[in-house]
Amino acid sequence: MESVQVIKQRFGIIGNTPTLNRAIEKAIQVAPTDISVLVTGESGVGKESIPKIIHQLSHRKHGKYIAVNCGAIPEGTIDSELFGHEKGSFTGATQTREGYFEVADGGTIFLDEVGELPLTTQVRLLRVLENGEFLKVGSSKVQKTDVRIVAATNANMFEAIKKDQFREDLYYRLSTVDIHLPPLRERQEDIHLLFRKFASDFALKYKMPTIKLTDDAIEVLLKHRWSGNIRQLRNIAEQISVLEQNRSITSETLKGYLPTSGSNLPAVIKHSKSDSDFSSEREILYKVLFDMKSDLNDLKKLTMELMKKGNTKDVEKEQQGLIQKIYGSNDETDFEEAIDEPEVLSIPEHNTQKQETFNNQDKYHFAEEIEEEETLSLHDKELELIKKSLERHHGKRKLAAEELGISERTLYRKIKQYDL
Repeated sequence: MESVQVIKQRFGIIGNTPTLNRAIEKAIQVAPTDISVLVTGESGVGKESIPKIIHQLSHRKHGKYIAVNCGAIPEGTIDSELFGHEKGSFTGATQTREGYFEVADGGTIFLDEVGELPLTTQVRLLRVLENGEFLKVGSSKVQKTDVRIVAATNANMFEAIKKDQFREDLYYRLSTVDIHLPPLRERQEDIHLLFRKFASDFALKYKMPTIKLTDDAIEVLLKHRWSGNIRQLRNIAEQISVLEQNRSITSETLKGYLPTSGSNLPAVIKHSKSDSDFSSEREILYKVLFDMKSDLNDLKKLTMELMKKGNTKDVEKEQQGLIQKIYGSNDETDFEEAIDEPEVLSIPEHNTQKQETFNNQDKYHFAEEIEEEETLSLHDKELELIKKSLERHHGKRKLAAEELGISERTLYRKIKQYDL
């Protein structure tokens, strides 16, 4: 078995942090087996190196190695890409096509950003992991494949499982061995070492002297948070190598290339609302609306009774009390605006003859009109909210579901229910 130092030299991995060395050790130990591996870590930490190590140290090293970015393939074509399709199985399928699992038979498949897989594809992948079987799109013939699957993700898988965005059984099937790569901010002793390597590489690439950091610039380099990890550090090194005439880089020069919008201090992370939180807020809103409806109906009934008696002063007094209850205002201007409802609060001149003709039939008809105007439909409100959210996000169900505080599966069911 090759040592960690030999593997790092062979695959161009730089750093001596214990957590990095431990990740490489686990990759070396698991490589000779066919166990599924899940590589976790933030974006830009170099997760793609681990599958290459595992493949090259396994008995499959002479087979094919295929890396698939699951987040870059459209949802409608990912099944065809992974498992292939038959001729005529869908529009544009002019010939039979082999998928990655068929092509890589006897080799290794690296599924990058596996957390982005659609749920239907996750079911197919689970079957491959369990017994090596899969179906081409549009085919009923079961095919077998012998592939080693290594997956990677920068997402919080437990949160995805909780939100029904990733299957729990698939997660545990993929993560038989979990290899975690630490972020760059947890590898303080490696940051300057990596920067020097990148600076040397770009000096050779662009045929210019190598840049060097002063002591104060090194201190700034080590204190930065590096939210983009190794990818961000490499980008900064390349920019400075190309743009700076003076090859001695001071702290002030370096700060000019570092982003200033973020902060190195801890921040409160805003969690998205759960379905229960959204439902609770919606119930409270509806309760307030129904209470207002009840108060308005009471106001209308009182107005009708006092109009029949003909005492306009009592009408105005009672109206003011009820309007203050509904609108919570004692301001006379607000009161005058509130009673500017001709159908509800307009007081006609005292006319005994008209009052006598206000019979029971008219009263019932008036009440029916009120009830029809004040009807509130939960169905219509929910439909309106879903339509607005989908329009705002240009039909992207994932973003609309996050805004509404519901799962994407629930939103999809509502879309089918309302035939949107």
